[in-house]
Amino acid sequence: MSLKTNRKQLVMTGVQGGVSPAQMWAPFEVGSQGEVFSWPSTGGITYNVKVGDSVFGWAGEHIEPGVSSTLTHKNRKSEDGYQFHACCGNQARVISGEAKGETGTVIGHHGGVNHLMIDFPDSTLDKLTCDDKFMIRGFGQGLKFIDHDNVFIYNIDPDLLEKMGLKENAEKQIEVPVNVIVPNYAMGSGIGALSVTTGDYDILCHDEAMVKEHGLDKLRFGDFVAVLDHDNNYGRTFRRDAVTIGMVIHSDSPLAGHGPGMMTIMSACDRKLKPVLNDKANMGNYLKVGRYA
Repeated sequence: MSLKTNRKQLVMTGVQGGVSPAQMWAPFEVGSQGEVFSWPSTGGITYNVKVGDSVFGWAGEHIEPGVSSTLTHKNRKSEDGYQFHACCGNQARVISGEAKGETGTVIGHHGGVNHLMIDFPDSTLDKLTCDDKFMIRGFGQGLKFIDHDNVFIYNIDPDLLEKMGLKENAEKQIEVPVNVIVPNYAMGSGIGALSVTTGDYDILCHDEAMVKEHGLDKLRFGDFVAVLDHDNNYGRTFRRDAVTIGMVIHSDSPLAGHGPGMMTIMSACDRKLKPVLNDKANMGNYLKVGRYA
């Protein structure tokens, strides 16, 4: 059965941002195993880390694929608005510099640093500078299923949602393709936050046995994943029989309480959402961006 949405009632809003500076958090950091490291982290233009790549194995932590962008880096409320309006799958257009007129695709937003990540083809990345600006057609917030008021949708372009192949089964559940199903106890930094329309929260991957048991080693940038017993309807909390669907937006981290970041896409209680394993459940595959271009 096809799922009807209210996409005709959604508001499309133009928002503009620029390249966020690459940041250095500390001369050295200490991981959960006591390891000391000095690695690249958030911000800047990342040339060789893309949607579809593994989130593991990089000599970096909290790495953001593609171009990291912000509005001003000064006004927190404005930064929240920039992240809020720009949804995964929205079009981003370069409006300055040598790459002016070329287009990319919004990946998602990263909390704490308030970054919005954008995928661009290599030919565009090569022309971009850290002074360039982007115009984004923000479209997707307020999206809902007409016949499923108890399912909450956030941060996704309606066109991308339609490409995911969602189905309603005989039990009136919505079946959602995901690459990985995450157990409830494996979520860390970001729990308790109200900001499901901005930011993300982290999947903990420091326990090797748990990672292997649940196939978390398969996580890629852009993957759709499910978290069991997590309710993101009005914030992030544990609730038995709730399911949250998210999308992976930053890399693993050795820091305690941190790991691959997941942006909220959908949430419902009482088993209204049913995750179905599918290794093709990645935004890059649906939109033909990143490693899937």
